[in-house]
Amino acid sequence: MSNTVEIITIGDEILIGQIIDTNASWIAKALNEEGFAVHQITSVSDTEEHIIEAIENALARVSIVLLTGGLGPTKDDVTKLALCRFFDTELVYNQQVIDTINRLFTHRKSVLNELTRSQAFVPKKATVIQNQVGTAPIAWFEINEKVLVSMPGVPTEMQWAMRAEILPRLKLKFNTPSILHKTLVVYGDAESALAIKLSDFEDNLPKSLKLAYLPSYGLVKLRLSGSATDPNALKKNIEEQVEKLYLLLGKNIVATEDIPMESIVGALLLKKKMLLATAESCTGGDIARLITSIPGSSAYFKGAVVAYSNEIKTQILGVSSQTILEFGAVSAQVVEQMAQAVMVKFQADIAVATSGIAGPDGGSEDKPVGTVWIAVCTRKHCVSKKFQFSSSRTVNVSLSTLAALAMIKDCIDK
Repeated sequence: MSNTVEIITIGDEILIGQIIDTNASWIAKALNEEGFAVHQITSVSDTEEHIIEAIENALARVSIVLLTGGLGPTKDDVTKLALCRFFDTELVYNQQVIDTINRLFTHRKSVLNELTRSQAFVPKKATVIQNQVGTAPIAWFEINEKVLVSMPGVPTEMQWAMRAEILPRLKLKFNTPSILHKTLVVYGDAESALAIKLSDFEDNLPKSLKLAYLPSYGLVKLRLSGSATDPNALKKNIEEQVEKLYLLLGKNIVATEDIPMESIVGALLLKKKMLLATAESCTGGDIARLITSIPGSSAYFKGAVVAYSNEIKTQILGVSSQTILEFGAVSAQVVEQMAQAVMVKFQADIAVATSGIAGPDGGSEDKPVGTVWIAVCTRKHCVSKKFQFSSSRTVNVSLSTLAALAMIKDCIDK
């Protein structure tokens, strides 16, 4: 029996952009990990007609339909009514639902009002699954060997239902293959250049594997995916392809799992027992922000100076005013002095410094908007590099931060 799934999320709040539909992404990830293939994700409004239309279309193309939302006690929660119309049934009182609600809210009597008790009315043709963390019950329907499940839209309740009840039941009813994903993080190649470089590799991939490109600012994630009945053979197959990618891309592969650059750098600093400090101008503390977003970063991060003005560069970091006058604040000489100074001031083992023209104005013919100098220094050597990014201020800050982290990584790896 097919194990294809469609996820339907219900609620006007999704369609008007009031909330982000995190439920669908969470469900899709959980399904994929268990070997179920998500065919489509659909969002619909709080109207019976729209919900019924979505259910009809979904059941025509997949074997499993999972609904979330619209199960509350208020008038705009119409999912149960739509399900009754679709399955030609009626709402009936279920004492177990009330018993569960009473047990959950023993110490919160105010919750047990008339509207809350209306949750005990459920579609007669459904198998009712008790919600052990909320008031809205879960309804399981079977029709022509297919399954439809209606779950609460509250994320904590939906996640409990999926883990505790829905996934185990689906696993018993449907045969699922082993699914494996392997993500490589690549820095230094644009998506188009990477696709050209890997053209022959893709052409020779086994039919059971797929390669996907997931680009973001400055990075491309390569995801190898496959499914098979033999998990060990699948794992070996993917490992062989990863080895080929290393031969083609070398050091441009910065990680073999889907983790951010700041985690990669933090792990290296921890491994090498090195302490980092930052002196930032155009990045405005963004490097320090990312580094300290990782739990445990106090073990390897000493601190930062955001030296945005020339006065701070000279007075706090001791950059030579003559150097700034001669070469400009955006120069190799200035960022190297910044990095060396903050390393000494904070008694660090390695330091990074940035200075650039983020935009949208302030550029010149020699140094247009997007010009950035970055230096990374240790107690033995100092490396600086010039970058030319974009005309967008936001993009320039993000790309400068990423480039700085990449340079730190390269310096530690040497």
